[in-house]
Amino acid sequence: MKPRRILHSLSQRTLVITCFAIFLLAFSVRLLTWHDTRLEVAKVQSEVTKEYQRVGQLLRRDGLSGFFSASSELADPNHLGHPPGYSILLALTNSFADSSRRIQFVQIVADSLAAVLIFLIIGELFALAPAVLAGACAALSPQLAWNSVLLLPDSLAVFPILLAIYLLALTRGRARLLTFLFVGGLVGISCWLRANALLLVLFIAAATLLLHGKKQWHYALTVICGALLIILPLTLRNAIVFHRFIPVSLGAGQTLLEGIADYDKSNRFGIPNTDMGIMRQEAEMFQRPEYYGTLFNPDGVERERARLKRGAGVIASHPFWFAMVMMRRGASMTKLERAQLLSTSPAVVHSLDTSTLQPVLMKTNADLFNDCRPDNPVAQITVGLRDKAVTFTGDASRYGAQFSCGSYAVRQNMDYAFDLPVRIEQGRVKLIVRSSNGEVCASQIVEPAETKDGVQPVQSIQMGFVSQGPSVNLELNNEAANTSPRFDIGDLKLYELGPARFLWTRYPRILLRAIQRVFITAIFLPLALLGLGVNIWHKRTAALIILSVVPLYYFTVQSVFHTEYRYVLAVNYFLFAFAAMGICWLAGYFSRAIRISSKVSDE
Repeated sequence: MKPRRILHSLSQRTLVITCFAIFLLAFSVRLLTWHDTRLEVAKVQSEVTKEYQRVGQLLRRDGLSGFFSASSELADPNHLGHPPGYSILLALTNSFADSSRRIQFVQIVADSLAAVLIFLIIGELFALAPAVLAGACAALSPQLAWNSVLLLPDSLAVFPILLAIYLLALTRGRARLLTFLFVGGLVGISCWLRANALLLVLFIAAATLLLHGKKQWHYALTVICGALLIILPLTLRNAIVFHRFIPVSLGAGQTLLEGIADYDKSNRFGIPNTDMGIMRQEAEMFQRPEYYGTLFNPDGVERERARLKRGAGVIASHPFWFAMVMMRRGASMTKLERAQLLSTSPAVVHSLDTSTLQPVLMKTNADLFNDCRPDNPVAQITVGLRDKAVTFTGDASRYGAQFSCGSYAVRQNMDYAFDLPVRIEQGRVKLIVRSSNGEVCASQIVEPAETKDGVQPVQSIQMGFVSQGPSVNLELNNEAANTSPRFDIGDLKLYELGPARFLWTRYPRILLRAIQRVFITAIFLPLALLGLGVNIWHKRTAALIILSVVPLYYFTVQSVFHTEYRYVLAVNYFLFAFAAMGICWLAGYFSRAIRISSKVSDE
């Protein structure tokens, strides 16, 4: 008996209109997110972004011949920290320096299409209502929108994975070898962007066997062959250039060690939890000073093998402890990232270059000392201890409010920019500009930089915002800090940039921001668990296999290594899918309950 295919019962026009509506919603949310954050995204993982851009510039200059040449600058092992796919896209779109909006447009389009894909996947497996809900959740998600505008390949790497899962779902109706070849090839494309999905093809091959039976083993083999066809050229290139077997890139040993250190709070294993810490330790361990400053050059492959061996030794000697680490890390993947919501006011359209402007307001360290007040009993403010700056020391709460600094008069509906020097000694601080009506006008996270000498530089922070009232306040909060923050702030300056534009976008922004507020773990995780439970109860085995293969892969394989939210973005789509089914089940349950209640009351 062939599976029921809901989307095929719709007219082609209805299907196209629904897909376009989901795409347009997703694109609009991401475009507004880009407008809000375009001046600050380059500061997120800036060193990683610069490395991608360096490789992209070399590829644009040297071309394909340089990519396969052992004498090219591209043959530096330090470029092996990431696969070259994103750098190739940067080179093709010429997205460097001030031209980054080109690659961001590509990412926004791909991420909007990913929302359409999750709609198609759920529509292929279930009904129209949960499919539309799943697509809408992916479209509106602040987590996905934020990551789609970062100058990083994480959101791009998800699109081919979702397309592979959609094709796998289609094979329930008609299984063809070419389709399975494409499934594997799409996973391979994802690996060119991020290496995290390297072993996902084995999980999808296993899912293929479960869906079509062991007698159709050639389907699973075709999936693996499809991935190999895409990945092998990169592996062969690495063998030609570096004379080593490197399937995609280096970095597994580094992330394994840092992942162990993340959960080793007492430091009993003596493993650093940062790149700089690992390099410093290796320079001392091997008596090789040149190791300090680079992760992979010289002796990158040998150092990676030593890291993997060291990490495996910790795992072998503490298996139960590491199993608990994997469980905790896997559980963290079901949580939604605390992402920046859409602002209710339009973004600044003027340049933040204030070199030719005079500040409309300037606060010295003495002024700040008088203006700022602690927001909790532990927080303290001192002045004049270092470079004539005000020193702030907060409490150990992860997200607690720390300090409020004055009320500064502004003109309504004007573009402004705060300019202030900040030196972070420890912790992570979130600077917030809040209007007198309580709305957040701008925010920025500041954290310590990794430096060789351990001395923290002064970071020049510029925060552009559109004024919404007669005054604004500056707030200083903790932001996922692992320790109490300590930081200095120098003279604060406020610049008026000019009249604001796109004020009409406030109305859709207010609506979209209100919806985005519900995108929290406390709401979506219970709904997703309910949706999962309903599918298990109704024994929808095939659908469960298709929807669970990607999350199961990340829960098991990725949980071995150091993990950030951006590494596991693919899990969010399936969380939204199960949540959509949970919502539909609840709606159906209460609808039936109301009908029964009405029937009883009529009788």
